Amino acid sequence: MFIKHIAVASTLAFGFSGAAIAQKDDHAAKHGGIFVETKALDFEIVPKADVIQVYVSDHGKPVKLEGAKGKVTLLNGSEKTEVDLAPVGDKLEGKGSFKVAKGTKGIASVSLAGKSAATARFDVK
Repeated sequence: MFIKHIAVASTLAFGFSGAAIAQKDDHAAKHGGIFVETKALDFEIVPKADVIQVYVSDHGKPVKLEGAKGKVTLLNGSEKTEVDLAPVGDKLEGKGSFKVAKGTKGIASVSLAGKSAATARFDVK
């Protein structure tokens, strides 16, 4: 009887740890961008030559972007480009002309209304 309870407890423990692993897999890029998880927020950065988009979630949960603001800094060697972001639908976005290529490094900073900024570093691969 005691061994039966241990077997059931082990099965449940492994089942829950598998669910936790499956939940981590949910942290994938859903818009073809670069996924970065921070302590405060999750970012998916979609850098293109004419637009930079940043999708923001709170560890998988949607967040309200009303009053949010952000900035992306792109670094190409010694060349630095800063892009201001504003809410557009379910993302933050900045339009312009950007040098985005393999090896471009970046920093995304997002402040939700009434909260301090969350910052993420990323590399274009």
